Amino acid sequence: MKHTSTKKLTTLGLLCTLAYIATVFGRVPLILFLKYDPKDVVIGIGGLLFSPLTALAISVIVSVTEMFTVSSTGFWGCLMNVISSCAFACPAAYVYGKRRRLSGALGGLLGGWGCQVAVMMLWNYLVAPVYMGYSREAVAQLLLPAFLPFNVIKGGLNAGIALLLYKPVVTALRRSHLAEALPASEPAGKMRFRPGPFLTALFLLASCLLLFLSLRGAF
Repeated sequence: MKHTSTKKLTTLGLLCTLAYIATVFGRVPLILFLKYDPKDVVIGIGGLLFSPLTALAISVIVSVTEMFTVSSTGFWGCLMNVISSCAFACPAAYVYGKRRRLSGALGGLLGGWGCQVAVMMLWNYLVAPVYMGYSREAVAQLLLPAFLPFNVIKGGLNAGIALLLYKPVVTALRRSHLAEALPASEPAGKMRFRPGPFLTALFLLASCLLLFLSLRGAF
């Protein structure tokens, strides 16, 4: 039991580190002042590997660390980061926890995508005026042309990248003895390459790219 707990803490520490690195070095401008970073991918993988509470813990640790190091938005920005990450990763982990199969992972990630979009539309309207210095009317005018497409692209990228990386990452962690061995309910045959998830992930990523390019007036 002690060995298992130590192994889990080590893995959580690794995931927190990777998520923080993704936050600091992976930011990409998308729409106006809104930037995407892939930390939710790491948090989502942590949630799928362990539980929704694990996703919550990683979200809080990374967001608080970000607040004290590289962020300029203070407490409110930290709160929004936690809410955004949890809105994606926790539903995905919950659904997958109920059905630990490919269909559960896919359904969870897509559900997390939709949940993140809906939740952040509400919280951007409620909280963005507080820490952005905009009036609520100005924020309301940005909801459809800026916040909605940003969160659609962000959630789609999160789901697509997580779908591509989950199996390779978990396999590497198991081989390094940093994650539990494959349970009997998940036979080894399921580790083979499957075109379905790969093509679904590519479709999501391509759709997000096309939406981004269209918003930039590329076509």
